[in-house]
Amino acid sequence: MGLKAGIVGLPNVGKSTLFNAITNSHVEAANYPFATINPNTGVVNVPDERLDFLVNIFKPQRTIPATVEFYDIAGLVRGASNGEGLGNQFLSHIRECDAIVEVVRCFENQDIIHVEGGVDPIRDIEVINLELVMADLDTVSKRIDKIANKARILKDKESVLEMSILEPIKAALEKGEPARKISLTSEQEEFTKSYHLLTKKPIIYVANVGEGDLANLDACTHYLSVVEYAKKEGSEVIPVSCEIESQISELPPEERQMFLDDLGISESGLSKVIKATYSLLNLPTFFTVGADECRAWTFKNGMSAPNCAGIIHTDFEKGFICAEVYAYESIHELGSELAVKEAGKMRTEGRGYFPKDGDIMFFKFNVYGKK
Repeated sequence: MGLKAGIVGLPNVGKSTLFNAITNSHVEAANYPFATINPNTGVVNVPDERLDFLVNIFKPQRTIPATVEFYDIAGLVRGASNGEGLGNQFLSHIRECDAIVEVVRCFENQDIIHVEGGVDPIRDIEVINLELVMADLDTVSKRIDKIANKARILKDKESVLEMSILEPIKAALEKGEPARKISLTSEQEEFTKSYHLLTKKPIIYVANVGEGDLANLDACTHYLSVVEYAKKEGSEVIPVSCEIESQISELPPEERQMFLDDLGISESGLSKVIKATYSLLNLPTFFTVGADECRAWTFKNGMSAPNCAGIIHTDFEKGFICAEVYAYESIHELGSELAVKEAGKMRTEGRGYFPKDGDIMFFKFNVYGKK
């Protein structure tokens, strides 16, 4: 499954520097607005300690982790929903993403221009979030105008259902609230997908702090204000020094942990951002293991065993017979696949099984592809 996350923010807050570090790419990170016009993209591996453990057990020839594709999207400015700056391009690129990673500047530096004239992370967040809300309000209002008469006068069943979804969303947007705050049934949620609403997308905040603030976040007032803001809306904040992460990404892999140890940091901010982005989408993982390959596969909650087999290859789903399954916790506890079998913790599941996060699966299928 291709997962896309858009890195967004005002100009000069550290978006491109973060993107460079995450993907170890070298895109332009200039000290002026709109240095990024077309979205740069990079696919990164999702760190997963479970996969690392399985690799140590099976010693495979290949290891393939789950991935997330990051987009470095052009900087937003006030009035983007009305076409200011590169607003229309910015908004269209976000619509293509599954999640939003919003970079917020939490450091002072007179040498780096701030498009709003000074550092104020809450103002910056509200500028961006308001533009997303206004763009969604325009989308919803136009749709309501189109179907209102069919719902009210003709009593068209589908239009009535759609209006029952659109009206509460519009009311929330008019209050400046994101559409994701509205509670909807699963049927209503399916309807909203066709609207491609920006404020329906899950969001995390990356607080770009100064190098000196990273070791003492409790004294960084800008960072603490972002944490307080995010707490009210149930969002996560990852503190990162984009400048430090940029330096780390340039080091050979064997030297990176030493650099982190010198800073008194157990895990890089980038690793946290990648993990948080992946978990933000609430997508579980199953594993296939063996001497040839250990691999993490992303699937959606509610998918059946044949559906998951189809992620590997469509023939696996068409000719699905059964799946041999055991939980990651079992092999982690017992230390080998043989021990899992001997303990009776490996089982055979059929078409009615719905895999769980951490399942280790081996699919059996008919090569003739019977349904």
